[in-house]
Amino acid sequence: MPVVSLGLNHKSAPLAVREQVVFPADRLDAALTALADRPGVREAAVLSTCNRTEIYAVLAPEATPAILQRWLESEHGLPHDGLSDYLYTLEGRDAIIHLLRVAAGLDSLVLGEPQILGQAKLAYHSASRAGLLGQILDRLFQHAFSVAKRVRTETDIGAHPVSVAFVAVTLARQIFGDLGERHALLIGAGEMIELTARHFREQGMGGLMVANRSRDRAEMVSALCSGRAIGLDELEGNLPGADIVISCTASTEPILRRDAVRRSLKARRHRPVFMADLAVPRDIEPRVEDLDDIYLYTVDDLRDVIDRNRQSRAAAADEAERLVAGQADRFMDWVRTLDAVSAIRRYRQHGERQRDYALDQARRQLNAGQPPEQVLEALAHRLTRKLLHLPTLGLREAARSGDPETIRESHRLLGLDDRRDDENE
Repeated sequence: MPVVSLGLNHKSAPLAVREQVVFPADRLDAALTALADRPGVREAAVLSTCNRTEIYAVLAPEATPAILQRWLESEHGLPHDGLSDYLYTLEGRDAIIHLLRVAAGLDSLVLGEPQILGQAKLAYHSASRAGLLGQILDRLFQHAFSVAKRVRTETDIGAHPVSVAFVAVTLARQIFGDLGERHALLIGAGEMIELTARHFREQGMGGLMVANRSRDRAEMVSALCSGRAIGLDELEGNLPGADIVISCTASTEPILRRDAVRRSLKARRHRPVFMADLAVPRDIEPRVEDLDDIYLYTVDDLRDVIDRNRQSRAAAADEAERLVAGQADRFMDWVRTLDAVSAIRRYRQHGERQRDYALDQARRQLNAGQPPEQVLEALAHRLTRKLLHLPTLGLREAARSGDPETIRESHRLLGLDDRRDDENE
């Protein structure tokens, strides 16, 4: 089975490792081009989010998943085998089930999280642009999208949608209680921050600012919750007014440094601040956690709330897992048919050549004035003899060599088991 998945996620690797192998959107296309140049890689797609970096590939028969690991380490300047302790490799049905589970939100940090489906679609389109989608991966990803839709509509896994953003807002509410008198600063303007802004609006947040490198994008997100947009150059000046700071950008370097946060705490007279860093790599310098009056959470710190969510959705998850398993088997059935496609095509071509030859002979005989009945009988005899010639030779050879298994299998393939000669008469 040619499908392989190699990667790491929130269960196999800590945040400090995951943030080393993230592919920002502006790097992914070039990275895929480099992957396409690797010998043995026939098809490939890369799914890279804050919680996982995974490669899905179809490899040549002589290739091994090790070439994917070598590429991943090389792309991020990591030492040879530097990721070995954190990577998992899945092949065949296991790899197929894994992608279906990922797309359906069953393998997410927050069970049933809907954002992962959109990220899987981005991985699909990136692979398509790189020319790395072939017959198998193209169909597998399309199948995964269809299965994810069925999971959302046929089970309760999507009831009361929950995301990492929702969990962060829930935790802030648990710490501060009523959010009506609190002020939040959101850093970034992507899907996660937009979702966070919507959740804060639903909780009656008193005041909200959105800081982003693109001021226009910040204004679009802040308008969703009657907030205020600022540029990143205004970040430190507005930090003292924020009781809650949630950040999720695509920056490869920390945006909030320890010294800036320390100065803001002094200006706040050390009133406590809740911070949630949802980005990978991290937006908030890890040393910020050492400051008094700062409560800093990363995506890996949100597990308690997430575990309660998982328990409440256990029954729906079981139902979704059964659906995924059945759909994985369905895809496997399709893949197995690919092994027979070449043989079927060649056998059809053989039959069509014999048909065309027999028809040509019949037309010649009719044009020569031979009786139509005689021509039809000759056509039927000639076509039957030609079509049965190769199977007959194979059966005789099996009989001569003492190969009863081939003879028994031939009965099944030719449809001769438990049938009467006159059943089609």
